[in-house]
Amino acid sequence: MAEKKLNGTVIITYRCNARCTMCNRFKQPSKPEDEISLDTIRKLPSMWFTNITGGEPFLREDIEEIVGILLEKSDRIVISTNGFFTDRIVKLAKKYPQVGIRISIEGLEKTNNAIRGLENGYQRGIQTLKTLREMGLKDVGFGMTVQDCNAPDLVPLYKISDEFGMEFATASLHNSFYFVETTNIIHDRPMVAQNFESLINELLNSKSPKKWFRAYFNHGLINYIYGQKRLLPCDMSFDTFFIDPFGDVMPCNGTREKLVMGNLNRQSWGEVWASPQAEKVRATVRSCDRQCWMIGSVSPAMHKYVWKPAWWVFRHKIKFWTKKKYSMYELKAVRNLRDGKVTKEQLDACSTCEKCGDRSKTL
Repeated sequence: MAEKKLNGTVIITYRCNARCTMCNRFKQPSKPEDEISLDTIRKLPSMWFTNITGGEPFLREDIEEIVGILLEKSDRIVISTNGFFTDRIVKLAKKYPQVGIRISIEGLEKTNNAIRGLENGYQRGIQTLKTLREMGLKDVGFGMTVQDCNAPDLVPLYKISDEFGMEFATASLHNSFYFVETTNIIHDRPMVAQNFESLINELLNSKSPKKWFRAYFNHGLINYIYGQKRLLPCDMSFDTFFIDPFGDVMPCNGTREKLVMGNLNRQSWGEVWASPQAEKVRATVRSCDRQCWMIGSVSPAMHKYVWKPAWWVFRHKIKFWTKKKYSMYELKAVRNLRDGKVTKEQLDACSTCEKCGDRSKTL
């Protein structure tokens, strides 16, 4: 029987040179000598897709060896980076031009540099992206975590990526053990949602089917920041996994406390994946109430339950007579806040922000 292919995220280091306002991972870095070894990486299973991330993955001096090993196991690889180490990124891209690169850009120059805490971070990231495109790399793009202070930059940054012919990935603030942060929250939901609405209409009005489905993902982000039940089931730990720098295999990076299925430093992949502890974690995932809407869990779900986003795309694309094909008020929670049926405080209590959230509450 053929081995089942999975989707995997390999966190190769918790070291980071950035000081992002929404992530305190840099305060709890891993030590180089403790980080996942090449031998452990060789134990990983076959994968459809692999994301290499951190921390900042290009702080690993052996990242080229890591990529070489994973290319033998994965149909597609994307590295998530802040783009600061241009020379290292370009060197790897020359060796492995088939590997995707996503550079985190949190807004236009002033906003990005304030959020990420990297001097000239915006210019370094943009220059890295331009260099990769000039080299002929096709799978390159931006990644943006949307919050109150950068939401107005959402569409302008998308237009820059579109002008460059690059991918544009989005996320919203999250809280979890992974980010070492528990107080992230969207304060002005209508304003942020309005900017997402504008982006969604830009995507729906494009000629790219891929962007149409990305519009659905962003629709789900509005739903998420309003604290609502996620639009698609979560199958993390069933079809998808994360592994951290210490060899711990986890269902995802969105849980409040770290959930461990096993440790690949000490076990084989088969022992980890089929262990009683892994089954215990899967049961926890099935009852998880965090409603995360991150690309690592949503992308596999969109492929698995493709008829749901496809129907959403169809219903909006047939509105050929108008450029505004989407309204955030399609979501009941957005209407309820507008109409005074719920309060901001009630929505805050549905969030994962530990300062004000109460996950026992539902609306």
